[in-house]
Amino acid sequence: MSDQGDLDDFDRETFSALMAAIDQTLIIVTTASHDIRAGCLVGFHAQSSLEPAEYAVWLSKANHTYRVGALSEHFGVHFLTKEHHDLAELFGGHTQEEIDKFAHCDWTPGPDGVPLLDRVTNRFVGRRRAWLDPGSDHVCLVLAPGVADHSGDVGWLRLADAAAIDAGHDAEERQRPDGGSSKGSRATRPV
Repeated sequence: MSDQGDLDDFDRETFSALMAAIDQTLIIVTTASHDIRAGCLVGFHAQSSLEPAEYAVWLSKANHTYRVGALSEHFGVHFLTKEHHDLAELFGGHTQEEIDKFAHCDWTPGPDGVPLLDRVTNRFVGRRRAWLDPGSDHVCLVLAPGVADHSGDVGWLRLADAAAIDAGHDAEERQRPDGGSSKGSRATRPV
């Protein structure tokens, strides 16, 4: 990259390699609205404010969790360890149209009916503060953390650990607000 670089000369391959090298930890986001439960594997997430404390997650518009989340106020954020690879496969490799994901794992209703995955002990439930749609294939959900559980630092499940999971939805299914769809090939990693 030179000082004279043009921001319009986007190199997707180099950017993708940079993002893969970061090897983000994976989370499962769960929510419920009117007795409808939803959850998905998420690779885009980060703490976004210290005061007030806030956490941002980006939900794919192709996911059932996005549709239920649009009507939800509370969300569970579950931080996965390598012991949770099966949960990553369940929530990242299947769609609600195929199976009821919650029928295949142990969970307990949390605040406002949010499903809390019993095996994941590093988690929090947050209240929605903002739902931001920049016009891409994901929306940014900003949460104010509330109830939290932390069992210590362990071997986190990272993006590279889940590379073999075939995403439940094709990248082309992620609709944009302008009616177009995202361009690209089938997603090979959960996002």
